[in-house]
Amino acid sequence: MCLVAGAALVVAGCSGSTDEAAPTTGTTAATTTTAPATTTTTVDPTTPSAPPTTTTEAPTTTLVDLVYERNESYYFTSPDGGFQCGIIKLPNRTEAGCQGPTDPIPPRPDDCMIDWGSGVRVEDSGPGAFMCAGGLVYTSGDPEPDAVLPAGATLSKLGYTCSTTADAVTCVNDETAHGFTVAADSNETF
Repeated sequence: MCLVAGAALVVAGCSGSTDEAAPTTGTTAATTTTAPATTTTTVDPTTPSAPPTTTTEAPTTTLVDLVYERNESYYFTSPDGGFQCGIIKLPNRTEAGCQGPTDPIPPRPDDCMIDWGSGVRVEDSGPGAFMCAGGLVYTSGDPEPDAVLPAGATLSKLGYTCSTTADAVTCVNDETAHGFTVAADSNETF
């Protein structure tokens, strides 16, 4: 079963820290900042008759101050609604992971007696791996579905970076470079 989460994005100019308190209303809010285009004109001093060269750099857009934080952890839904994901702080470790249907699924390990193959995660050490879980781990537990992390967006928190495309999520441990990419019809752990 796939959850489909609707998200309303509030676009506003932003200044200051990305750790400012976010509103806690029933809607999902994101602040997007767009740097203005910059133009640089250069005159080559060695060739007096050469015309000036003008270069225009495209503006950059960065997602900041997103409303994904709940209880020192960060939760989001994939753009296609197929995965519930999180960067979570636990008492003895921090991890990033996603749960939802994916294919192919590796063989169930002998020591997994509960749900296998519906989630993948990366922890503080070691490569990304499928997980054995008895329920949904990567959800804030709020009655409203967790906010969608839009396609092309990046969420970097607690030493992990998760990014999305229209149909996939990639999460990486910033220190070890281990992680995973998961989609409905593909997955990779590294």
